[in-house]
Formats: sequence, structure tokens, C-alpha cells
Amino acid sequence: MITIDKTSVMNLENAIRGARNPMNSWDKSDSTYDDNGKYLLGANDLNLAIRLCRAGSDHRKFMRQIFVSVDITAPLYWWKEFDTYKVATAANSTSTMHKIHSKSFTEEDFSNDQLTGESQVFFSKIVEYLEQLRVLYNDTKDKKYWYDMIQLLPSGYNQLRTCTLNYETLTNIYHSRKNHKLNEWHVLCDWITELPYAKELIVKEEA
Repeated sequence: MITIDKTSVMNLENAIRGARNPMNSWDKSDSTYDDNGKYLLGANDLNLAIRLCRAGSDHRKFMRQIFVSVDITAPLYWWKEFDTYKVATAANSTSTMHKIHSKSFTEEDFSNDQLTGESQVFFSKIVEYLEQLRVLYNDTKDKKYWYDMIQLLPSGYNQLRTCTLNYETLTNIYHSRKNHKLNEWHVLCDWITELPYAKELIVKEEA
């Protein structure tokens, strides 16, 4: 499972202005703000942005200047794959090293929605045992119990990260992961398609 919250898209106006720098074509810009303060691309600016995207990564540098901040909660096995995208990303995560012992373990802390019946029974026993270890560590402060928790922690354990990316990185993610076997990638790719002008600049950038 994966949950995506608190999406914020920033710097679209500045990115589009910069896209016009090479040809000094600022006078052709037709984008405006609506009554709610949302930046809306005009026909001229959107057409330019689409043409630059289709011309390739060397021409769509403005995409690296459209920033997205988002809170993602996902299992460790998914974060391991997400960490492939190191370029132009930053993330602050909740800490398993410092805070794993501060909250009771429950099954809701894990992505276990794809487990079969027998595996679900086994998983429940793991969660119960992790909770026993957590209580032992808090009672004794014996580090061996902390190591037991860390080394036994299933990769389905959910972690929250506040991530900053840009449209270029999201373009790479979308086209690399949209057909991935993990359901979490499909949810993320669906979220990408709902970002402002993503259908024109990201989804159809190779059309």
C-alpha cells in the first residue's frame, strides 16, 4: 500500500519564464493567475512547453525547475526501489533507528494487503513478537532487543517521507515505472498524471 498527501507544486511561473530566455521571447508569454492565485498556462506558453518536452531532455531544462513537495507513506520494500532516483530528489523520513521503540507495533503499521491467508497468520505472529521485543527494550534498555527489532523488521513496514522532486524526475519515474508489477508504482504514476499539466508535459511528452 501507499498513501500520498500534502502535494504542492511550485515555481511553474519562473520555470516557464526561463524557458523563454534562449529566444528572448518573453513578450509572447500569455500565462496568468486566476482569482484563487493559481498559475494558469496560456496557449502560447503551453505550446512552447510541449514542444520543448518533445524535443528531449536537453531542451526541457525548465522541467527541472518545476518543484513538487509531497508526503508519501509506503513500505520499505518500495522505498528501496524509489531510492534509485537520487538525482534532484530530497527526502526527510520518519526514523526507525531513533523512534521504532516509541510506539506499539500493530498490523496497520505494515503493508500486508497482498498476503495470502496462511501468510497473514504468520505475519500476525511476527507483529506480536516485535511488540514483545519493543516492551522488553523499553523496560530494560538492553540494546540486544533493539537490534532484534531492527533486524527482524519486515520490509512491509510503512515509512513516511516528505519528498521534494521536480517534473523531470517525475517524467523518468512515470515512463520507467508505469507498467511495474508493484501496485504502489501504479498508484504513484496515477498521482503524477493528476499534477498540473502533467498530461501534456509528462504523460504525453514522448507522443
